[in-house]
Amino acid sequence: MLLAYVAAVLDRDLRTLTREIAAYADERDLWRMAPGVPSSAGTLALHLAGNIQHYLGARLGGTAYVRDRPAEFAERGVPRAELLARVEAARAAVRAAAAAELDTSADFPEIISDARIVTEDYLLHLCTHFAFHLGQLDYHRRFVTGDAAGVGAVRPAELGSARPAADAG
Repeated sequence: MLLAYVAAVLDRDLRTLTREIAAYADERDLWRMAPGVPSSAGTLALHLAGNIQHYLGARLGGTAYVRDRPAEFAERGVPRAELLARVEAARAAVRAAAAAELDTSADFPEIISDARIVTEDYLLHLCTHFAFHLGQLDYHRRFVTGDAAGVGAVRPAELGSARPAADAG
């Protein structure tokens, strides 16, 4: 059951990532560096999409994705359309993992930082990791564009279990 909830949260956050990328009026700003910030929005988007495709898609969902983590941090100037395509591929990876029959109480099928980690724990880690970088990307966008407007990030109404509430009045 946890996997279904994690998949819903990550799908919502990947849709937020799509809105963040689209909110850069000038595509070149995705790659602008901000003082004191180690990564551009484009780099963060590549990293988030690659991370999800690897851990959820390849490791849990059985996709054929092969990660090149160094490239996530080295590529520059990837067009917005390609970034968005990678985000959509990450959404497909989430669906693949959600459809898999997994024992989430078993160890994750990869050693992480020289440790064995229970899949349930790692699924929660993946959500917080994603949210951490999504927040960084949001602040990058606001800083380099000067636009303080939000994109409707992390809306509870976008979760898989959200449904209209009955009129309480």
